[in-house]
Amino acid sequence: MSETANGISEAGQALAEQFGAWAAAVEPADVPPGVRSTMENLVLDAIGLCVAARHADYVAAIVASCEANGPCTAIGHDRGFDTYGAALVNGTAIHGEDYDDTFEGTPVHAGAVIVPAVLAVAQARSLNGKDLLRGLTVGAELTCRLALVAPTAMHRAGFHPTAVIGALGATAGVCAALGLDRDRFASALGIAGSFASGIIEYLTEGTWTKRVHAGWAAQAGIRAAYMAEAGFRGPRTVIEGPHGFFFAFAENSIPRAYTELTNGLGATWQAQSLAFKPYACGTMCQPFIDCALALRRQGVTPTQIDNIHCTVGEGTVHRLWEPRTEKIAPSTAYAAKFSVPYCIAVAFADGAAGLEQFTDRRTAGADVRDLAARVTYEIDPDDEYPANYTGYLRVTLTDGRIVEARQPHLRGGRREPLDRGEIVAKMRANLVHGGWPPAHSDAVEAFCTTLFDSDDEINLAMLDA
Repeated sequence: MSETANGISEAGQALAEQFGAWAAAVEPADVPPGVRSTMENLVLDAIGLCVAARHADYVAAIVASCEANGPCTAIGHDRGFDTYGAALVNGTAIHGEDYDDTFEGTPVHAGAVIVPAVLAVAQARSLNGKDLLRGLTVGAELTCRLALVAPTAMHRAGFHPTAVIGALGATAGVCAALGLDRDRFASALGIAGSFASGIIEYLTEGTWTKRVHAGWAAQAGIRAAYMAEAGFRGPRTVIEGPHGFFFAFAENSIPRAYTELTNGLGATWQAQSLAFKPYACGTMCQPFIDCALALRRQGVTPTQIDNIHCTVGEGTVHRLWEPRTEKIAPSTAYAAKFSVPYCIAVAFADGAAGLEQFTDRRTAGADVRDLAARVTYEIDPDDEYPANYTGYLRVTLTDGRIVEARQPHLRGGRREPLDRGEIVAKMRANLVHGGWPPAHSDAVEAFCTTLFDSDDEINLAMLDA
């Protein structure tokens, strides 16, 4: 079906209706094996991250804020929650360490939003594994496609894409899991447009609001879908309308490619290319860590380094490189996750960038702060960001020699995906970090492998504390 420039089809269908019509017809058998495997990995990764963060202070604060009890599981906790509370806790935990999946084009975290929303509804409504597969796939697909409409525009407008796109993605996932028709699907997205929120001012002080954005979007998606199911009406032109989603949440000077939302639906699956992170920090930091680790393997040590110079994409500077005083001496361990100078320094010093490298004790270390202060950058006008995430280091050694390293793409992304074994190993390490016995990892892996096959209602009892 062809579209006009504003996204409305020649038949008069708004984008939410077009996507909703496709989503309402999706059956589990329509999901290609590669997409199904990605959804299994999404759940596997999410469970590990929930457990890894379950004792964190920010998760404890969210749990304490949830008053209602119910039948739903916050993974790794020993009390029941209502649907909204479970989604809020799980989404916050999954995204809390910025170790969750991401997407190339505009960095958005699908799993931290879609998995909590659909899992909670599956428990509350006694859905089965096939319903879960449909919900996860549709929700992730809309999330990825929305991220491609206006790359960089949301960050430039001061919004966190996961927070605002996530509200619509979670809504789509819940609608699909419940089997809502096109009109209710479109209304639900319209409602979610008014629920979306999440500004990036957390960058100033490394405070906790980014962590809750995914959980908030997940519970907003549930609320929007439930309201539409009950007959509440939302604007069908929520995405492309003159006062709609991209008018509100995206820098208006950046063109909109609305065709990204509907072109090739059912034939091209953007969700299959979700990237799984090897390091516990911001997406665009990761290629620079790979560069530092490559040079470290060649024998370069921090004491040999005089200075490090990087070339970067202009769109990353305001989040990952400036203000310089904060980036070379992060005020919190969380802030360090969004500092390329710190990430480079700790990778050289420790040969790793996992959860242990982003603690208050480590980020305060004089050795990493000293090295981070010797990291500088310049903007490369030919950098491919946001279409591709790359890293480049030119290191001048104290003896005058210059060594270089380049990472041409995001490792873990579509050009170099992590294999299932690497994702399982990450899950196992995260479970241990969160205090679960290693033997529990086998049960989690088996649970995720067979999750989408059952016609029986989903039982998450094994994921309690």
